[in-house]
Amino acid sequence: MFILMVIIFVLGYAAIALEHPLKIDKAASALLIGVLTWVIYILGSADILGLGHSTAWEKFLVLNPDKDTAAGMVDFIAHHEILHHLGEISEILFFLLGAMTIVEIVDQHQGFKLITDRITTTNKVKLLWILSFLTFFMSAALDNLTTTIVLVALLRKLIADKETRWFFASMVVLAANAGGAWSPIGDVTTIMLWIGGQVTTVNIITMVILPSLVTMIVPLVILTFSLKGTVERPVLDDSQTKEFTTEKERKFVLIFGVSALLFVPVFKTVTHLPPYMGMLFGLGVLWVITEIMHKRKSEEDKRRLSVVGILTKVDVPTVLFFLGILSAVASMQSAGQLGILADFLDENLHDIYLINLAIGILSSIVDNVPLVAGAMGMYDIAPAGAEAYQAFFVVDGLFWEFLAYCAGTGGSILIIGSAAGVAAMGMEKIDFIWYFKKISLLAFIGYIAGAGAYYLQAIILNHA
Repeated sequence: MFILMVIIFVLGYAAIALEHPLKIDKAASALLIGVLTWVIYILGSADILGLGHSTAWEKFLVLNPDKDTAAGMVDFIAHHEILHHLGEISEILFFLLGAMTIVEIVDQHQGFKLITDRITTTNKVKLLWILSFLTFFMSAALDNLTTTIVLVALLRKLIADKETRWFFASMVVLAANAGGAWSPIGDVTTIMLWIGGQVTTVNIITMVILPSLVTMIVPLVILTFSLKGTVERPVLDDSQTKEFTTEKERKFVLIFGVSALLFVPVFKTVTHLPPYMGMLFGLGVLWVITEIMHKRKSEEDKRRLSVVGILTKVDVPTVLFFLGILSAVASMQSAGQLGILADFLDENLHDIYLINLAIGILSSIVDNVPLVAGAMGMYDIAPAGAEAYQAFFVVDGLFWEFLAYCAGTGGSILIIGSAAGVAAMGMEKIDFIWYFKKISLLAFIGYIAGAGAYYLQAIILNHA
């Protein structure tokens, strides 16, 4: 049963990768493996938990020693583990749902037109550099997931050809993940390390921004010499060209929508509540304001501009895809497969650079959150002044900094390897195989180049 869980995950992953040849939507495959892995886990609970690989089960037994029975194992999975992981997954899903809805509100009010009208170039190389740097710094201030949702919405107004838009959306994913890696609020994994006390704000910014820039710039330089031609702007139909809002309303909704997104990290810092609460708060305020703003409009315009109507445009299959993938990964984290993987890396590599490089590459296959959580669980924060190998694990030590870089940027190697990639894949229906052929090598080259930049930086600063 323990191995069967892995087999089901691999088969499901293959079905997601072969979505277009199989003609089965990836959300359906993701939901199936998300449920089946938990079914196998609970049906084989005695065998799986009896192997002793589940650290969650060990912690549960410390608090509930009388539960070491077959019924206790089922109770542990059904009433503790699945609810625990559902809580973590729900945070991401509600965050995603709130962000997508805010972006749709701004888009429906034609707010992005104010931005796209100012991006006049159609040269592919110039446009790629502009959008990549915009994404890089936006993702540091917002986060890589929200930034990707905003930029993909912009791309729909800038590029008509589907494959060209796929290419630009993929490069946005690379830039968003690179931008999120050096900011304490730019990616879920850096947030985890920041909250856990492994890194501090100023240090993570100063030590990881250069490698992250290299990760983005190297693929851009390669494409500068190979990418030719211009992009074709989409031809808008009457429903898109007709102005349903005044310019004042468009500006207000755009500014307020972006402010609501930027407010999320502030909300978290002030209240210590999860980021999704800040996102839902921003959505709620924007919802009330737009209802008041349009109360005197015609019924047709109200239907078009109301949040109730806009919610029907939100990409629900992407949300379900997230649910399925994260559920499957959570089951293997609970059962212990990911713990075995983390221990294997530690025992066989025992080098902070190799371990983190491997974690980054693995995060393109398995979600980076449980991998980083596993690394945080394997290594304690070393006391200040520790010597030799332990010195890498002090607060702001090389291991934690490099982990933030690798886990944040390694997911770009495959489209399914990061929240930003999954969002772009869902919104634009990007084909897994297409991304692998066109983007994965570029992302890998950028990843290795950034890692090399970090290593050289550490040597120059006498940290290595």
